[in-house]
Amino acid sequence: MKHIHSILVIVFISFTACAQQAESEIKAEEPLNLKYTTEIVVPDLNIPWGMTFLPDNSILITEKSGELIHFKEGNKITIEGVPEIYARGQGGLLDIELHPDYISNGWIYISYASQEGEGEGGNTAITRAKLNGHALTDKQLIYKASENTKKGQHWGSRIEFDDAGYLYFSIGDRGNRDVNPQDITRDGGKIYRLNSDGSIPEDNPFVDTSGAISAIFSYGHRNPQGMVKNPFTGAIWVNEHGPKGGDEINIIESGNNYGWPVISYGINYSGTTFTDITEKEGMEQPLFYWVPSIAPSGMAIVNSDNYPDWKGNVLVGSLKFKYLERLVLKDNKVIKREKLFEDIGRVRNVVQAPDGYIYVAVEGNGIVKIVPEK
Repeated sequence: MKHIHSILVIVFISFTACAQQAESEIKAEEPLNLKYTTEIVVPDLNIPWGMTFLPDNSILITEKSGELIHFKEGNKITIEGVPEIYARGQGGLLDIELHPDYISNGWIYISYASQEGEGEGGNTAITRAKLNGHALTDKQLIYKASENTKKGQHWGSRIEFDDAGYLYFSIGDRGNRDVNPQDITRDGGKIYRLNSDGSIPEDNPFVDTSGAISAIFSYGHRNPQGMVKNPFTGAIWVNEHGPKGGDEINIIESGNNYGWPVISYGINYSGTTFTDITEKEGMEQPLFYWVPSIAPSGMAIVNSDNYPDWKGNVLVGSLKFKYLERLVLKDNKVIKREKLFEDIGRVRNVVQAPDGYIYVAVEGNGIVKIVPEK
């Protein structure tokens, strides 16, 4: 890849207020004074929502507006054959992920806002396809949420595979807070699990529940826009937007209810409350939550030897405050927060690539590679 530009950035620690169970454990520490270089490897992108790395180290990048870009050897190639996109509000062409056995089967998975199905508006869809030259072929729609709505918010849309080859994806509550998330007969506010061909795993939690959507794996979510397989445990972790306060990180387990909107650490954007409780029997507590909200999007858990001092840490992008956050955990409790690259821009995604380096997608900028100083 051609490195168009590089900037030397001094990373420093800056703790913000945080309300969570382990708040008393989060202590300010002396600055590490570590230096990192950020290299812009893909310049001039608008809203790069998803990215995935092909075996030849080239990158497939989704632009929310609907363009799929293949960045290879310094060139941007527009890929034809993208599914029809319903660009509305937060919806558009969203995440992209390779099948774990991509080298053998060539399947690429894409999430996007779609108008397919009954009713006006759209909802989240998952399609798989193959890349043939500069076009997508063999397209197969494997999931389309219903019902369609003209509301523009909370599409979710992150995609991840686990170690067993199951496909997970998120769909936000689609702006129907008081109905969708707690109702397992309706799409929205859920994490879903499918076999890679779109069929339903026999051990999904609600396959034998009358009226339930059998693709649902967990429920009670607001708008998960970060999802990653923990490389140490194999568990699926998500981050999700709260309202005003109450952004969360959750470890996803089969059949669990993560509480939205019955329990929350957030309030309405107007400052009024919509719930008086933060915990309830039968509803999961988040591993971590943010007050105030940082608007999290994208997430990586570091296990690369390129960042020995970050191993086991969680990296989360902040759309609102325009930085990358590093969370240090001990026994699944956050004991330290660090702001990285303040004012880099609205961080939409963060990925640890197969080459072991961390790549950050920044709105209005491009794809940035984090290179530790030797």
